Amino acid sequence: MTRWLFFTLLLTGCGGGDADRAGRLRAAGANADLATLLAHANVDAGRRAFGQCAACHTIGKGRQALAGPNLHGIIGRAVASDPRFGYTQALKDHGGRWDAARMDAWLAAPSRVVPGTRMAFAGVRNPMERADLIAYLAEESR
Repeated sequence: MTRWLFFTLLLTGCGGGDADRAGRLRAAGANADLATLLAHANVDAGRRAFGQCAACHTIGKGRQALAGPNLHGIIGRAVASDPRFGYTQALKDHGGRWDAARMDAWLAAPSRVVPGTRMAFAGVRNPMERADLIAYLAEESR
């Protein structure tokens, strides 16, 4: 999926209101692919879900890293590329860029994506919640 299409899909999911996550997941359909989930994603729901991430991560531009790196601009950025944060060698060696698919896999199970990561987080099971988080991270990446 091109970057343009990715952000277009995210913006279509940024509508107002506090839609019920379960309802949006039902609307996306059983076994919906990531593009469909992102089309139903809600930035405000992602902002609220980010509360659990805020224990270890900041997201404001120029903010100091905590136990995890600052996530401002994460979507589209190279993996392990913030010079102000000390990443594990495993994450440095992983390479690539943070796109929607990589972020979805990471949010689902960080240690499965990169064995040896220091991120002590079991993951987000709900695929709609992950899509909401990705939509929020993309919004904050602009």
